[in-house]
Amino acid sequence: MEDNELHQWLIDSFGPIQGEMAWKQFSALPESIREQIMSQGVDGLPKPSEVRSLAEALTAGGLNTMGDVQRTVQEGPINVKMAQSIALSKTRENGAASTVSAEDGAAARQALSEANLWLDTVTDFDPVRGQADVLTRAQWVEKTLPAWAKFASPVAESMNEALAAVFSERLGGALGGEISGMFAGPVPIPIPEDLKDPATLMRLLGNTSFAMQLGNAAGNLSSEVHGSFDQGIALLDNPAGALIPQNIDAYATQLELDRSEVTEFLALHEVAHARLFAAVPWLMPRFEALIGKYARGISIDLDAMEEQLREAEMMNPESIAGAVNLTKVGIGDTPEQQEALHGLENLLALVDGWVDCVVWRAGMAHIPHLEQLREMMRRERAVGGPAERTFESLLGLRLRPKRLREAAQLWESITGGEGAEARDAKWSHPDLLPSLPAEPGDETGANTATASQQQTAGAGDEVDWDAELSKLLDETNGDGNKTDDDNPADSSGDDNSGAADGDDGPAGER
Repeated sequence: MEDNELHQWLIDSFGPIQGEMAWKQFSALPESIREQIMSQGVDGLPKPSEVRSLAEALTAGGLNTMGDVQRTVQEGPINVKMAQSIALSKTRENGAASTVSAEDGAAARQALSEANLWLDTVTDFDPVRGQADVLTRAQWVEKTLPAWAKFASPVAESMNEALAAVFSERLGGALGGEISGMFAGPVPIPIPEDLKDPATLMRLLGNTSFAMQLGNAAGNLSSEVHGSFDQGIALLDNPAGALIPQNIDAYATQLELDRSEVTEFLALHEVAHARLFAAVPWLMPRFEALIGKYARGISIDLDAMEEQLREAEMMNPESIAGAVNLTKVGIGDTPEQQEALHGLENLLALVDGWVDCVVWRAGMAHIPHLEQLREMMRRERAVGGPAERTFESLLGLRLRPKRLREAAQLWESITGGEGAEARDAKWSHPDLLPSLPAEPGDETGANTATASQQQTAGAGDEVDWDAELSKLLDETNGDGNKTDDDNPADSSGDDNSGAADGDDGPAGER
């Protein structure tokens, strides 16, 4: 390799200013070291495009100095700052409004206030103190991303350790025949010293790769969520919840329904969730414990991770993202994980079913298209929306809360037989919660409901439409994404939705 070849490589890799600085540092090295480097040839150096990609990724993650690296490692296995930056950028790409207009804010707050008044007539759970937030998409990202990062941290920690181990022990510190120590040799590349160790570099790449996944997921979610409880769990610090007017407006347009009516329905859902979580102090900690139990039990297929790393074209987070995606490198669930997953699905179903029950009772006299809106939400949850896909890619949790319909009927049965006060009292302790009927072939230890509960829950459910739709999606569209034929907003086709609507109503109410 000639001097001019290395000179040009440095400029191509780092730009004219830093490239010239690196060349001057190289020229000051002892002659024996310069000759050793020059003898490798240009082919022994990484591609300039790869160097630029890595430098851009590290800069985006705020890793400009040794102190930045140390701080990022100490703060946790996910670069939350980078995830937030990516998510906010995604919201701008998706056309997010920069502010909530005064008119939209007033309409949302009015709907939330009315929802609380309507709920007073159907539940004894008190309204949550304080005022619910009215958010832009960007504000939703900023307020909920820390919660997502908290749930994903145990998985990211395991992933980063496995990534470093596979890279060092299995690949011999090389990707595609290129030297992993490309920044560790005597060529004076201007990056933090901590990153010149291949294992540390891979941990940081894993950290930023996971942050990219989280940021993209949160950014995409921000254009689809309507409130803070869309995932069935509490993600905001504000216990009163929130609404996102821009997304509600888009949803109403999609359904071709009056915007105020859709806002009232979603406000009811948000306020009902808020009341339940505020009145049941053990509920969110239980969700967190179950998610943590599942995440800590995750095992990583090192062979699959090695394959993903070998296929990586560059040493940057975007290129090695497949190696930290659990849908590609996760090992099948253990019995303990299956138990945690079953507990999560049942608890989500009971929460959503209770909310569905009280929303129906509170809104039936005020929302003309309540049944249509109710059915749309059920179908969306059954096929798995953006929240379910996020849980799957980040945590390996394949949540399909398809028992919402069954849970709602169970709560309605209890309301009709024992009264609203007795229904809500069952949330006073986890052991008092009603049990959903065991599904065929269910060996995870679900308790069997009483005969009367089973009879009521099964009434009018000769065909489990949610389960059948989920099964169809799994068979025909393996990536979990909805096809055109599965669009839950289309209720005009011959899918027996009319029969389902007729069967879903509370017994004796219609």
